[in-house]
Parts: sequence; C-alpha cells; structure tokens
Amino acid sequence: MEKLLITYKQSKFACYKYGQGKKWLFCFHGYGETGKTFAFLEPHLGTDYTLFALDLPFHGETEWNEGLLFTSADLWSIINQITESLHQPISLIGYSMGGRITFKLLADNINRIDNVVLIAPDGLHGNAWHWFATQTLLGNQLFGFTMKHPNWFFTLLKLGNRFGLVNKSIFNFVHYYLDDAKQRMELFSRWTTMRKFKLNLHFLRKNIYNNKKKVVLFFGKHDQIILTSKGKKFQKELQNFIIINELEAGHQLLKEKYADEISAAFGS
Repeated sequence: MEKLLITYKQSKFACYKYGQGKKWLFCFHGYGETGKTFAFLEPHLGTDYTLFALDLPFHGETEWNEGLLFTSADLWSIINQITESLHQPISLIGYSMGGRITFKLLADNINRIDNVVLIAPDGLHGNAWHWFATQTLLGNQLFGFTMKHPNWFFTLLKLGNRFGLVNKSIFNFVHYYLDDAKQRMELFSRWTTMRKFKLNLHFLRKNIYNNKKKVVLFFGKHDQIILTSKGKKFQKELQNFIIINELEAGHQLLKEKYADEISAAFGS
C-alpha cells in the first residue's frame, strides 16, 4: 500500500494506492469507513489493476475545507488529477454509501467508465427522511436541530420499533450512529455535504441500456439495510446488463471471504 495526499482547492484527500496493474480502479467506501477497507482486494486485483481508494469528506484522514458541499464535479476533478487527466477508461467499485457515489459517476460520464461493481449500494430506493433532511432547507434545519437535541427522535424511533414500523436492524443501526454526540454531528456534516449525489434511476437505467454497459451488483441475503429486492427492481428487463449476485451474508460484504466473488466480477 502507498498512501497519497491529494491537494484539491483548500482540502487534502487521503488516498490509498494498492496494486500495480495497468488498469485503474477507483474505490468508494461506506459510511463511517475509509479507503483502507478495500485493502483485502489487492492480492486478488492488484496484478491487473492499480486501486485508488479515497477517504471521502469527513471520513478518515481527509481534510475537507470547502464547506458543506461536495459534488461529483469535485470528485471527477480529483480523479482526473490522480490519472493526470489521461482519458484512459477507469473502473469503479462502491460499497453502501460509496455505491450511490459510484452510480452518480456512472450517470455523469458512462463513456469514461469500464467495469462497474456495486456492493450493497445505497441509492436504489427512496428514503423520505434522507430526502427531507438533505434536499430541503426546512428539513436540513430540523436535521441539524435533531442532531443537537435528539431525544424527541429517539422517542419516535422507539415507538416505531414497538409497533413494528421500524425493524430491529434499522433500530440498532440508527442507535449505533446517533447515541454519541460527536457521531451525530458527523452524520449531519456527511449527509449534508454529500447531498448532491442524488440519482435519477430512470435516466441511469436508460443510459446503461443505450450504452450496453455491464453493471454488477452484490447484495447480502440477510441484509436488512440494503435489500436485494431493490436491486431486482432496478434490474427489471435489463438482465443482460445489470447482473445481481446474492451472497450468504448481511450488510458487511467487504471481507476477505467474499474477495473471490467480487474480483471475479472484474474478469480476474
């Protein structure tokens, strides 16, 4: 592994470089994680690919100093800086939140992208709270207030769990990230900053079909956060281009025991 520091405007991005292959693979991690989560793929892909795994804003060792807004145009600028603006095709892999980022990059510039692998990707189904909290001024203000004064939200969540409106996995997931005041403010900063990574799934499906682009998706059979059914809905009538693999797992799929399946999606 080689650690790079990428200067962008007033910010510095930590980027972990794995492998020494001629092809480029950009890796985007999940919420609360870092680019280091892709290290396990180096022995499997590092001969054919050079992997670049960034720490996203407000994650890991990246220092983001551009306010609460990060866009796909920013990310493309960083990618072009790493690749020295060469227009050689790149491949993408994204996990969970990083899946939404990967989808957005694919929608923006599908002709620049070669292989695409998404692992338990966020973005395939609507989340009313996420939309309200990040896409509306009132919602964002309420979001900020709630992160500072969360008791009313915890009460509502508890009632939802009691009456079967919120499943246990979601209940535990929310408490894991919101019980600590520091983590709550990180959530506010991260969600708000990444708000422009929103998807038009109809446009994306049409773009995949028109460009005959192969997209491979992995889901955990027992994942109650990102459901395989959402992937199958996205895949409908595009089985020749959107390939779905379901693993005997939960949400956490970035593990060595799944490395063979994931690397095989790149033809390695």
